[in-house]
Amino acid sequence: MKLTLRIWRQSSPAEKGRMVEYPVEDISPDASFLEMLDVLNEKLIADGEEPVAFDHDCREGICGMCSLVINGTPHGPERNTTTCQLHMRKFEDGEVIDVEPWRAKAFPVVKDLVVDRSPLDRIIQSGGYISAPTGTAPEAHSVPVPKADADRAFEAAECIGCGACVAACPNGSAALFLGAKVTHLGLMPQGQPERWDRVVNMLETHDDAGFGGCTNTGECSVACPKGISMDVISRLNGDMLKASVGGKKKR
Repeated sequence: MKLTLRIWRQSSPAEKGRMVEYPVEDISPDASFLEMLDVLNEKLIADGEEPVAFDHDCREGICGMCSLVINGTPHGPERNTTTCQLHMRKFEDGEVIDVEPWRAKAFPVVKDLVVDRSPLDRIIQSGGYISAPTGTAPEAHSVPVPKADADRAFEAAECIGCGACVAACPNGSAALFLGAKVTHLGLMPQGQPERWDRVVNMLETHDDAGFGGCTNTGECSVACPKGISMDVISRLNGDMLKASVGGKKKR
């Protein structure tokens, strides 16, 4: 395959960025999108140019590091797929492809396609934990959990924290990410002791980090590579209302 890439280049947070065009040739249709960028970087290095900086780690759709906006869509054109699992056969030979970083106030650009997603870590740190008594582990079935709750908790736990929901949201909201974490922990018995303080603390951290408010446009769920449903946002709002009205903790 022969392609033309238009990639966002920005040397530092203080510098002004711009789109730079690069031709790439002899790309296998079976190569992943990141492997295609590897080929480009090898050529740039060989030519004495600065390679394109981009985030990656596991390349197995697990870690959530591959944060790229491809032709205006976080993670690219294929639904429920991370960038690292997106293959070049999804594009046409000769196509022009725009590659940009996540665009959100809370995610400042570090360099090129790399953004600072540490605000998501701060949200988790502010309340994403559970109390665990020390001593001998209890019997596995000593605390019964309804199957519907267990299944829903597992579904919410699929969130890999990539931030695609933020990049897709016109408001730059992380409500889907936050809702997934609150739902995951709030449905399990182990998550009950901190349940009400957790939702308040995490939402306060979300707002303080510069994320926008949710207006239910639904773009977040469409962009989510794990297909997290928007009903986690409803649960987030419900828990926040109960925490406030019930006097568990006032904002």
